[in-house]
Amino acid sequence: MRLPGPRSLAGQLFAMQVVLVAAIVAGCALFSYLTDRGQAEETARRQAVATATSVAASPAVIAAARTADPTAALQPYTETLRTTTGVDFVVVMAPDGTRWTHPVPGEIGRAYLGDIAPALRGRTFTETHMGVLGPSVRVVAPVRDPDDHGRITALVSAGITIDRISEQVHKQLMALAAMAAGALALGGLGTYVINARLRRHTHGMNAAELSRMHDYHQATLHAVREGLLMLDGQRRIALINDGGRELLGLGEDAVGRPVAELGLPTALAGALLASEPRVDEVHMTADRIVVLNSRPVSSGGRRGTVVTLRDHTELQALSSELDSERGFTQALRAQAHEAANRLHTVVSLIELGRVEDAVEFATAELELAQALTDQVVTAVGEPVLAALLLGKAAQANEHGVELVLTEGSAVGDGLLADALPARDLVTILGNLLDNAVDAAQGSAVAEVAVTLTTEDGSLVVRVADSGPGVDPAAAEAVFERGWSTKSPGRGLGLALVRLTAARHKGTIALTQSPYGGAEFTVRLPIEQGVRA
Repeated sequence: MRLPGPRSLAGQLFAMQVVLVAAIVAGCALFSYLTDRGQAEETARRQAVATATSVAASPAVIAAARTADPTAALQPYTETLRTTTGVDFVVVMAPDGTRWTHPVPGEIGRAYLGDIAPALRGRTFTETHMGVLGPSVRVVAPVRDPDDHGRITALVSAGITIDRISEQVHKQLMALAAMAAGALALGGLGTYVINARLRRHTHGMNAAELSRMHDYHQATLHAVREGLLMLDGQRRIALINDGGRELLGLGEDAVGRPVAELGLPTALAGALLASEPRVDEVHMTADRIVVLNSRPVSSGGRRGTVVTLRDHTELQALSSELDSERGFTQALRAQAHEAANRLHTVVSLIELGRVEDAVEFATAELELAQALTDQVVTAVGEPVLAALLLGKAAQANEHGVELVLTEGSAVGDGLLADALPARDLVTILGNLLDNAVDAAQGSAVAEVAVTLTTEDGSLVVRVADSGPGVDPAAAEAVFERGWSTKSPGRGLGLALVRLTAARHKGTIALTQSPYGGAEFTVRLPIEQGVRA
């Protein structure tokens, strides 16, 4: 037999609220009943007091008490008074307690059932006592004769039976029960409507399931490395995880702030504020390249946006390195092909008996290739930079561009800081050289000049080309993602260079080169971590 599982949260709340409403209504009903009964008894007591005191002060009663047969005058009077005042009995008696009047004529002449001692002492008092008509709330008042020095000549008792009071309370209780039932039904209906809505919002889950889901939700948010943002209908951040704060450079106070006030780059902020979905869009923050995906959502009539961010900074850097390696491979393949042609030429000259011409031809080619290698290896002691320059030189030569290392260039091995990895140097120099070679192609003197040196505790990388240059109006735009004079989909190289330089607290500047084109200068601090 399968044990029933825990009720849903909405069901539990419904049961609790019904019980609570029922308890409140029952408590109010009981309080009202006790209050009404007490008020009914108090009202009856006041009514009896008023009747008894008014009868005791009546001149007709005082005069009848002087006669030999008070009953003849008082019985009709008290019966009329009883029916008009709403009390159950009005009894006038002698000071010794003998009744002169009574609603039951057979009780006239008999002794009064109850206490009369306080009244004989001149005090009006009330009591609840069992009489001929049953238990009643009664009042006994003295009758004083003003002509006989205020002597007590009779006593008056007026009262209302408990049964009559209970009947009145019962009528009130029935009305109260009807009101309580209506209040309970209305409260139950309202509770049901509210909990039906709650059941829809909680999808029928119980408290333990909701608590477990919250724990999973928090664990997932903190565990996922990708950035996750949720924006509300007013384009404010409703939720952001640790990865999102790190990728966007936001603090702990990001939740609740509008996207427009976060200080994000214009393109990135525009993508976050867009109402249409975005798929795998590449954007740049202050120090990262992120891939953005967004999708609008609607829940309960409220619109918002879910945004995911992936860090592609390292991936883009690796992609640039891969492009450089691919270029090296193509250059080496072309050089191998060219070397084969030259080797065939040397062999053919030897076969023709032109040995001296063959030696001269081979020596000239070797000197030309060795000169650039010697220059680079001598000036650049960092092996990664030296290899990059030699590869890029071969690649530029294939495109008809001469790549030269300027005089005065000198970067010794071990000079670079540990915090300046070779990968970042390849990213910076490789992208600058690729752009410079592209720009120099087709110019009258296709040339690219590279300067590598250290100045004032910084590594200076300067790349100048003989291309058409850059419009001064676009001096800042060239560093933005997507800016390019080439085909669409490019324009990331210079943005990546500036991003990498900024990550190492470096700078990049654009000026006009001595060759007529553009000259880019990157300065990277290295004094904080020089290796011995």
